[in-house]
Parts: sequence; C-alpha cells; structure tokens
Amino acid sequence: MSQTLYFSVLLIALCSLSECIQRRYHHINKKMTWTEAQKYCREKYTDLATVNNINDMNDMDKLMKSIDYSLLYGIWIGLKNTGVYKWKWSMGDPVKYTNWYNGDSNGSGQCVYMRDGSWYHQDCKVNMRFICYNESSKGFIIDDSSVSWRKAQTFCRQHHTDLISVRNQIENEQIQKIMNDTNISEVWIGLFSDSWEWSDESESGFRNWYPIEPNNPYTEKCAAFGGVKWNNMVCSDCQPFLCHEDNLILIQKNLSWSEALRYCRENHVDLVSVDSEEIQFMVAQVIHRSSTDAVWMGLSHSCDVGLWFWVNEEKVCYQNWAPGNETKLMDCNTEHRAGAVQSGGDHLWISLPQSQQLNFICSRK
Repeated sequence: MSQTLYFSVLLIALCSLSECIQRRYHHINKKMTWTEAQKYCREKYTDLATVNNINDMNDMDKLMKSIDYSLLYGIWIGLKNTGVYKWKWSMGDPVKYTNWYNGDSNGSGQCVYMRDGSWYHQDCKVNMRFICYNESSKGFIIDDSSVSWRKAQTFCRQHHTDLISVRNQIENEQIQKIMNDTNISEVWIGLFSDSWEWSDESESGFRNWYPIEPNNPYTEKCAAFGGVKWNNMVCSDCQPFLCHEDNLILIQKNLSWSEALRYCRENHVDLVSVDSEEIQFMVAQVIHRSSTDAVWMGLSHSCDVGLWFWVNEEKVCYQNWAPGNETKLMDCNTEHRAGAVQSGGDHLWISLPQSQQLNFICSRK
C-alpha cells in the first residue's frame, strides 16, 4: 500500500454499535448437518454462531485455538445462502440510509463506490481507492492505492477497523468534503450485496471468507469456520459446530408486564433495562422474531412520583420514545403503564397498559 491520508472525525463517531454486543461462543464437538446444528443451538443456547464484527471473530478464534481444530475441515456457523440478495455494511451496521445516484439501487455490481456524494454499483473486482474507518482514532482514512473491494476490506481490517459505513446524510457530506479536499473522485465504501443471512436474523453484514470463497453457490449453501477464515459447504454434511449465547433473549410468550417481569426473574435475571444506546442496539438484534407488534422492557411508570423507572434501578437518562408516548398516561386509578419497544421500524418506545399481553425480552446478566 502506498500513501495513506488520515482525517480526524470530530463531529461524528462511527462506532459500530454491534461491537457492544457481548456474546459467548460454545464449541459443540458433535457432528450434525447444518439444520440439526441450528436446532441444537436454539434449544440449548441462542442460535448457531453469529459474527457481527472483527471483535466477535477474534473471540471465536480464541475459542477455536483452545481445541485442535486444525484437523477439522469445517465447523458450522449460522450463515446460510438464501438466494435473496440484500445490501449490507461490511462493518455490521444496519442499512438505514442510502444515497443512490438517481435513487436506483438496482444494478449489476455487488459493491458500492461514492462519487460526487452519490453511490454507484460496481463489479467488486474493479481497482479503486478506498476509505477506511479507524475506531481507535475515530478517523476516516483514505488510502492512495487502487485495489479491488475485497482487498480494500482486508487492508482496512488489518490496519484499522473496516471499510467505512455511511449512516446518514451528514456523514455522507463529510466524506465527500474529504474527497474534494484531496482531489479524489471515487472511493470504495463498505456497502455490498450478497444473499447470505444469519440464522438468528441478525442484520450483520460481517463476512470473513477465504479468498476463493464462497464458491459452488448452487450446492454449497452453508458457511463453516475453516481454521482462519470461512468456507461454504454442502448443508447436509455432518460437522461440529459453534453456538452463541446472547445476554438478551426474546421470550415468545404473551404475558402482561407484571407476568413478564416475574418470568424473567424466575428463569433468567430481569426484564431488560434499555438504559443506553448500546442496549437499544442489542434489543434491535433480538426483536426480529417477535410475534407481537411491541415487546415489554423493564420500564414502568410510578403514579406516586410521576416518573418512569427501570427495574434495574438505573435512572432513565437514555430515551427513545415515539412522539407523545413519554407523557401518554392513563388515570392511575384504573391502569398503570409500562414501556414497550416497537418490533418494527426504528424500534421506538411506546407507553402501554400493563395488562396488555406481549412478548418480552429478558436479560441474562
């Protein structure tokens, strides 16, 4: 790689919130098909292993180094080819903002570059300059070399954090200003399209394939940890596998808020207290399978003092209310209120009667 240009980011920190998810990996030394392994992990833990970012990958690698995995051809993880292509960020951020040229997200290329503030499709093998994000310095880094999208991704992960995610219009304009200041017309960004999805329905776009993988897309539709990176294999092959256990768990039972609180305390630790943006992100990762439009969290309103309280006794500082819901209270003589998270959209908080029957999320620590 040749000259590298560094730019400090003072206004916006692109910390990938997926890095805040703490999960525990478990190696299961039983040979099963991918589907059998998925069923086992869902019964015993949370699901087949999901990898959200390079930190998760490092944790998985540490676990595998504790066993003699060098003799194993592959160890199932929770990634499977669905045949349906979707856009994802290399760094694992959810795709909530796009800025396609002429609004067209349909194109032949599966990787994305930026020019004049707009986004374009391109063949991933085309050589182009690129822009990394460095979590430690909170900085954007433009490298002066011209490489393929995959090589750019590899370089960013080895020397920084990852190819950059662009999460809103302000960040898009900031990156374009850096490009203008350095007379660089086109750069790879971290957006790509593929048809692989995680078993737990996580939005994570993190991939760590060997250079020639994935191949044989019509026969090898399941992903396995192959020692250092990943390869794809026939799903009916019998292999050992990795499960993950998350700190949060969605309970698909319809209970009142008080019943949900009792259930969590008897079977886990507590109803989840969403007292930070990091916990909000964790909730968003587990809420996908909810069978109700909202799920209970550990937030209730006290009529005695007229305030909202978390069940873990933390102050309600971080908030994500849908408009008008924080003050949406019934007559305390008839019904007390509790807080729930909407299952769709931006997962905003809503105020509901405690008697309403909903799914809920428990914390395990």
